[in-house]
Amino acid sequence: MEFHKFRIRSYEGQSDRAQVENLERKCEVAELDNELVGVIQGSIKVVTVQGHPPKDLAKVGYVLGLRVSQNHRRKGIGSSLVTTLEEWFISNDVDYAYMATEKENHASTNLFINKFHYTKFRTPSILVNPVNHHSFKFSSNIEISRLKIEQAESLYRRFMGSTEFFPNDIGNILKNKLSLGTWMAYYKDDINIGPNGQIPKSWAMLSVWNSGPFSGKLVRALCQFVHNMAKENKDEKVKIIVTEVGGRDELNHHIPHWKLLSCPEDLWCIKALKNEGLSINTFHELTKTSPTRALFVDPREV
Repeated sequence: MEFHKFRIRSYEGQSDRAQVENLERKCEVAELDNELVGVIQGSIKVVTVQGHPPKDLAKVGYVLGLRVSQNHRRKGIGSSLVTTLEEWFISNDVDYAYMATEKENHASTNLFINKFHYTKFRTPSILVNPVNHHSFKFSSNIEISRLKIEQAESLYRRFMGSTEFFPNDIGNILKNKLSLGTWMAYYKDDINIGPNGQIPKSWAMLSVWNSGPFSGKLVRALCQFVHNMAKENKDEKVKIIVTEVGGRDELNHHIPHWKLLSCPEDLWCIKALKNEGLSINTFHELTKTSPTRALFVDPREV
């Protein structure tokens, strides 16, 4: 088989967007001359990694969206794309690169684990719940209030700041134009959020599974509230609600989902990009110790 030379360059929004979207939709039938035959995406952020100096913060690069047209596979295109992205990470002083895939995606696991020496890291759960035509009713003694962005950011940092992969730029996530808002559920006979930071004894905030003896019931009420929001959004015609949480999170059982549609073990893999002693020690701690219950899944990367 004759291999033609290919080149890897930066993505150019105006000229490449249509071809990339076409490749995403029709990567099984790429056949035109001069079309894009492969694409990869990457993002860089600072997150919480326990034990990483300084202050348990590390710069990580996320690998996503690797696509190679079927007609151009097994030519080293995917490997070259990954190599180029890792070089970009290194040039930006990234400590670790990580990626997510399905456990059954053998082509992906062979590429990243066997060839690029990524290590299995965490197995979060992807829970999928279809949007039904009827609305859910939750307990009348549960209050659900929308939080201001400043309140939500304060609570995130206060109660999830030490969670694995908690993003240091949480404020940007909450202010993102795709964010619909943040809500808190609590019992009506309890206190609301006070001006001095007081919080109810039992409470849950959307995407933050917190403490309290009845927080599971509050999480379910929040999920039902989101379902009702999706049902009432006539313009978008939402069909499913997707949540990704830590694989050992006890509140998985309180999140409505269909087992048939869900993935109980998504696969996250990680790789150290620096050979410095402290980074390597932290990497070994990450990959050898038992996973924590909570894991922050960045909605920008789902």
